[in-house]
Amino acid sequence: MNKTENIINTGIIGFGLSGKVFHAPFLHTHPGFYLKKIVERHSDESRKIYPYVEIVRDFHDLLIDPDIDLVVVSTPNTLHFPMVKECLLAGKHVVVEKPFTPTSKEAEELIKLAQSVNRKIFVYQNRRWDGDFLTIKKMLNNKLLGDLQEYEAHFDRFKPELSPDLWRDKDKPGGGILFDLGSHLIDQALQLFGKPESLFADIQAQRKGSKVDDYFKLNLFYPELKVILTAGMMVKEPGPRFILHGSKGSFIKYGIDPQEKKLVQGLMPYTENWGMEKPENWGILTTELNELYFDGRIETKPGCYQKFYENVYDVIANNNEIAVKPEEARDVIRIIELAFESNAGKKMIKL
Repeated sequence: MNKTENIINTGIIGFGLSGKVFHAPFLHTHPGFYLKKIVERHSDESRKIYPYVEIVRDFHDLLIDPDIDLVVVSTPNTLHFPMVKECLLAGKHVVVEKPFTPTSKEAEELIKLAQSVNRKIFVYQNRRWDGDFLTIKKMLNNKLLGDLQEYEAHFDRFKPELSPDLWRDKDKPGGGILFDLGSHLIDQALQLFGKPESLFADIQAQRKGSKVDDYFKLNLFYPELKVILTAGMMVKEPGPRFILHGSKGSFIKYGIDPQEKKLVQGLMPYTENWGMEKPENWGILTTELNELYFDGRIETKPGCYQKFYENVYDVIANNNEIAVKPEEARDVIRIIELAFESNAGKKMIKL
């Protein structure tokens, strides 16, 4: 794509899975960004893909560079708060990986700081642009299930062995599956239904020797709706990703959005058929439409993670409304905190 006149010079802190797969490709292909610098502490891996990028060893090199407008914090969760704070104080806009921060208090402090220095925080809740989630949003907006009674979402994986070097498996703030995968499921639920009235959580460490949670089942209660969010690392044969039941019918969806797999394979966004799912993975809708019975697959809308960075550009360059508001990301963290409180006391928590 051809570059635009208003270029946002950007630096990335970290080139692990997150920086390499979920951020650099979108900055590289979007015409409004120039990927100027990447922080890699010990290697030059990013230069193999982006030979024009300058590699630096210290993230402060991004902060003292007057040309850099935006910094992407793609680091372990424990570093989110201090790094985002330093970036804001240096006058930079910030994209930060989810989860926003390990505590809602830290999130609130960053929100107030960003307002005081007139800079923006963008939390990378990319799975708002999963194809299956976009399909469910449209389906609910069109009342294809009638009045929704139950919504169940899974994010299951099979990884029975711990990874000692993986920060997600370490007993540190922001570690564990509820922060890692739960932040996606909770954000999606809050987008669809708003804040619940109460919640109840069952959180476990199922793998041998695990110091952090690797399974959870979180129940969110609304006046006429029950929401079940669950994820685990011991699911060899995954079941449905989404299960929805309403007064007119049901929707069952297997499989996960294909975008991550394509990005891991090295494909770039904006390529042909980006985000499109194979027909055999489309969800099954059973419902009543205008007094006609329907039972069959419905096409999954194409996923589009690129919409996140398109919005980042529009906010910074054109002062448009931010899509993922930091206050929404803070609310996700607050739900996680209350879930741990519920699990510790084996009790229902009212919000």
